[in-house]
Formats: sequence, structure tokens, C-alpha cells
Amino acid sequence: MSTLRMKIARRIDEAEGIRSYELVSADGAPLPPFTAGAHIDVHLGPGLVRQYSLCNAPHEQHRYVIGVLREPESRGGSVALHERFAEGAELEVGAPRNQFALHEGRHFSVLFAGGIGITPLLAMAEHLHKEGLPFALHYSVRSPQRAAFRRRLEEAPFAASVHLHVASEGTGVDVAAVLAQCPPGTHLYVCGPAGYIGHVLETARGLGWGDDRLHREYFGAVPEAPAEGEQPFDVRIASTGATYTVPPGRSVVQVLQEQGVDVPVSCEQGICGTCLTRVLEGIPEHRDLYQTEEEQAANDHFTPCCSRAKSPLLVLDL
Repeated sequence: MSTLRMKIARRIDEAEGIRSYELVSADGAPLPPFTAGAHIDVHLGPGLVRQYSLCNAPHEQHRYVIGVLREPESRGGSVALHERFAEGAELEVGAPRNQFALHEGRHFSVLFAGGIGITPLLAMAEHLHKEGLPFALHYSVRSPQRAAFRRRLEEAPFAASVHLHVASEGTGVDVAAVLAQCPPGTHLYVCGPAGYIGHVLETARGLGWGDDRLHREYFGAVPEAPAEGEQPFDVRIASTGATYTVPPGRSVVQVLQEQGVDVPVSCEQGICGTCLTRVLEGIPEHRDLYQTEEEQAANDHFTPCCSRAKSPLLVLDL
């Protein structure tokens, strides 16, 4: 996949452990446009590619802005950005992709952000305000020091639509109460830790909200399933008939790459969908957070970076 050569024009400490990076074209070339909810792949070194949501206004064409939480226990992406990339540094960035787009229409939108999950919802708020569409943004953080982009939100022309919830101050969000005030036809968007997303979605479903109005994007790693009880299984490449065994503790991607079978990967956590592969035979054991429950139930695609198999064999459209 082609990439863009970009330069860090500004690096700003936005909150405790969170920095924003303003990226501009290294050679002055125009940037591909993006829509609210989009992300970019940031190449931080050999084999180190991470996804970060764009948080600036989508109508801006001269820059991309991302927010990055430094996670010491992460797989190296956020630490690399925080420690190795200063203002003026150049890096490769993939063109924007959107798997968390706003639903078209003039309905009300309610946005729930948990922690660094504020980033894609910032772009959504900017777009909704520019288009004159009604919305409310509920931003939950553990402490005031963890509230990234707070000044920007307080000074935004849509500040009246923003509600900050601080757990340490006892002002956590009452999701059920918020949803009870939403007009009919409201669409819900949520981004944050898996537990936070699960709570918001379960509350909405419990109040009768249909999945067609519920939209989510995970930013954190998928909790790894315990290796205990994992069974080996085979994967067959449909185009060649070659069959390989995937042992416990190894991923399909790892096994295939060792055999010279190229599978495009990015997050390696089942979040981004880059490696989504068609399954022609067999039943996957889904461990991704990319597909909806309905898509997983179809069992015709899976993410080989983290998912496994319930059946002894998976035949893959590769």
C-alpha cells in the first residue's frame, strides 16, 4: 500500500500521558481528504505500524492531527512516538481510511468518548457543527489531568454540546439517563476502552436501541484469550491447495508469513480490519473487535492476526 511522506509540524502535550501530533506533507503536496471518524496508519519502524484516529476538522486539507496516549505496556507504537519522534521528524503515513463513519441524515447524534477515545469523536463534532446537525458529546475521563483537548473543547463553537464527566470528581456519565433524553432516530457513536464501549452498548440495547443505530470503534488492544485449551488446526490456501498447521500460541498470520504467504497486516490485534480474509470452508473462532456480531455469525470472514478456528480446517480465499 502506498504511503505519504509527512513531517511533524507540532507536538503538544495535551494531558497526562497524551500528546497530539500535527502532520503536514513533507514535500508540500496536497493531502488526501478524509471524513469524520477516519484513521491513518503510521509507520514507526520496520514491522511497526499503528492506527491513530484523525481528530482535526475534516474540512482541513493542509494537515492531519492525531492524539497518542503513551502506553508503557503497549507493543511499542505509542512509546516510539513519544520518545523518538520530535517536531521536524519525518515518517510514512497511509492515506486515511474510515471504518467508523457518521451515518448520513439529519438525525440527532450522541457521541460517547472514553479517555483517548475522544480523538475520532472530535472530528465528528467538528463536522456535525459545520453541517448544522444536532449532537451531544459526552467525554469520560478518570481525572482532570487525563482530559485531553480540554481547552479546545471549552473554546469550540459547539462547547454547549460538550459534557465532561470526571470519575475522580464523582461526575461519571449516566448512560441510561443520557439516552433517555435522546430524540427518536438518534444514532450513537462510542469509542474508548472495551469495557466502556461494552457498557454503553449494553445500556443502549437494554433500552431497545437497534444495532443499526449503534456505532463503535475500539482503540485499545483486544484482550488476549488464554492459551490454555487452545487446539491446533489447519489452514488451506484455496489458490494453491497448500495446507499448514497452526499450533497453540501461534497466529495464522505468523504461520503463513513463515511459509511465504503474504497477508497484509497492520494492528495485529483484530481492530483495524486490514487482514480481514474470506473463509471458504470451516468455522472461525472470532477474536476480533472489527466485525459486528452479525458479521462474525456469518463466518465467511475472519481476522487471521488474532482469530483461530472451531473446526479442524479453514479454507482461506488466498
